Amino acid sequence: MTIGDDPRGAAAIGPADGPEGVVALAAALRRRGVAIGTGQVVTCQRAVATLGDQLADRYWAGRTTLISDPADLGVFDQVFRAMAAAAFEEGSLPALPPRQPPAEMTAASDRGGGVAGDGEEPAVAGMIAAERERLRHRRFDRASEEELAAIGATLQRLPIAVPRRRSRRTRAGRRGELDLGRTLERALTTDGELVDRAWQQRRTTPRRLVILLDISGSMAAHARASLRFAVAARRAADRDAAQRVEVFAFGTRLTRLSDHLAARDPDEAIAAAAERVVDWDGGTRIGDSLDELVRVWARRGVLRGAVAVICSDGLERGDAATLEQAVARLRRQVHRLVWVNPLAGDERYEPTQRGMAAALPYVDAFLPGHDLASLEELSQVLASLR
Repeated sequence: MTIGDDPRGAAAIGPADGPEGVVALAAALRRRGVAIGTGQVVTCQRAVATLGDQLADRYWAGRTTLISDPADLGVFDQVFRAMAAAAFEEGSLPALPPRQPPAEMTAASDRGGGVAGDGEEPAVAGMIAAERERLRHRRFDRASEEELAAIGATLQRLPIAVPRRRSRRTRAGRRGELDLGRTLERALTTDGELVDRAWQQRRTTPRRLVILLDISGSMAAHARASLRFAVAARRAADRDAAQRVEVFAFGTRLTRLSDHLAARDPDEAIAAAAERVVDWDGGTRIGDSLDELVRVWARRGVLRGAVAVICSDGLERGDAATLEQAVARLRRQVHRLVWVNPLAGDERYEPTQRGMAAALPYVDAFLPGHDLASLEELSQVLASLR
């Protein structure tokens, strides 16, 4: 018997419960198969703290922040009502919220204005914010074409940066190292007295960013989102002439896409890259592809001192020993190695597959890549790496 069938077996969540009640609700939903990320739980806790202790407010806060798939709405309704019933003594349960949004909220949404008759727009603003938050946590493999288009538009505006390294070149500054040449030049005007000292600072320049995209069949639902991330990185590099971004795709072979992502229109860039790749949705030979990357492109200076990002689920069909050797050689060439695995978006995931297990010891950062929020996290991690 499930939690929605027997309220007496459910954990109690009442109006007086704090963050523990939200955690219990999320845990119950996960047991029923609803995918909920940690960020959604934190957002729900904030929403509950903001809205107050009314049962209806807690219902809509949980439904809005914890549910990203409409197919899970029925499960949420059952679980919440069972837990609410378990929190009250028999006969003292307050009126539960309706199974549909209030009529005035629906009408306001249809009009694009505020709640009917009040001349304000708090309900619509809240619904827009909730929709944005839902899209941030919408899994790429569950998103509709319209949702993927909205996610892609957001990715175009995503700021992407990488760590900066100190250059040998210097610039004038108020502090730093003594600029002996300029100091002696100034001393000529003071009869050789070092009265006015000059200082210099080392310049900084962005490190090269190398993005490797797994476009095999197992990554079909995530490859285009990862490619859009790469396009956004290229656009960011165009705004900073010193930043260089190299993009490669691999399935059964390695393909360089950097020149094909130079189009100003992201859709044109993605279409050009897709035409270039001949093994899209094919098999996966990660080890051979990384080995080719190191053998061919390391000699051209592409990898030295760079930050490398591998977007792959790690499902290797080739030899795991070859993959381990290739990742080890790649790690010796680059400054930092980041692995983005969409399977890590499931809290039950463990990197025990032979390919992922072989590569993980050489990875500096292991991140999920299943939704927009995880790609935003990737952008922040890239900027913070040292």
